[in-house]
Amino acid sequence: MNLADLCALTLLFSLLMYVWLDGADLGVGMLFFWFDDEEQKQRMVHSILPVWDANETWLVLVAGGLLALFPAAYSSLFSALYLPVFIMLLCLFLRALALEYRAQAAGEMRHWLDKLLPLSSALAAFCQGWCAGKVMEGQSLFGFSLYALLSGFGLMAIYLMLGCCWIRWRIGESVEERANTLAWFFWVVALVLFLALILLNPDPWQQTWHGWGKAICLFIAALWLMLLIALYRLGPKWQIAITLALIAAVMAGIAWGIYPWLIPQQIDLHNSAADQVTQIFVLTGVAIVMPITLIYHTWAFWVFHGKVK
Repeated sequence: MNLADLCALTLLFSLLMYVWLDGADLGVGMLFFWFDDEEQKQRMVHSILPVWDANETWLVLVAGGLLALFPAAYSSLFSALYLPVFIMLLCLFLRALALEYRAQAAGEMRHWLDKLLPLSSALAAFCQGWCAGKVMEGQSLFGFSLYALLSGFGLMAIYLMLGCCWIRWRIGESVEERANTLAWFFWVVALVLFLALILLNPDPWQQTWHGWGKAICLFIAALWLMLLIALYRLGPKWQIAITLALIAAVMAGIAWGIYPWLIPQQIDLHNSAADQVTQIFVLTGVAIVMPITLIYHTWAFWVFHGKVK
């Protein structure tokens, strides 16, 4: 492993942390489509209100790290995907607006904020999946793509399933029955879309299947089955843990399958890396900032780990 590989692993870890943490928040926001009771909505918002803003830190680390460590990839990606990225950022801002001002709003204004929260969360999640799909496809980053479309909906389904597990854990009985039913539904949707994406673009997974990557593929299959069992027999903490493990395993499988490419068949990881001095400087900063960020997240989740009243 050289410095470029270490830089890529750092960005991959930051991206994984963002998907884990903000994925649950976006999932809870999208679940507003399925919950009408005011008390339930208020408790759903309170379950993510103390932590949502800190979760955005990982997205900043991904974007800033990509610019500093792999400027060629940053240029190509943001030149081609500027529209979905802009829409995603706008939706994240609108999601924040709805979350922070909902408690102060009343009447008609709260009604509109309750519409804005799930819409902005859904569109932000879809844009993230769309961008991931365009990169994974290994073709032109411009234009319409069925693969990117299904990838967008697939990420929405995973976030929604994660959100269902989250509110079962943080809120409990008042939402448990509906959240569990929805989690089953989104498990089916996510699995179908995952298999469809593999069929549409089998190349990365065929590459992953060789050598040690075969263990990752088998682990992913086992996690899908374990999650099904967890939804049927286990509590929400187990469901969250297995869902997070599944997300991590899928990301590891994708990274294994496209290595050494940053953008498959277009931009090579090693040839597009910044010079060695820049890599060392950025990695030194990351070695300081990342542990502090992890400690803060751990402390915040510990403080707010109880049921939302």
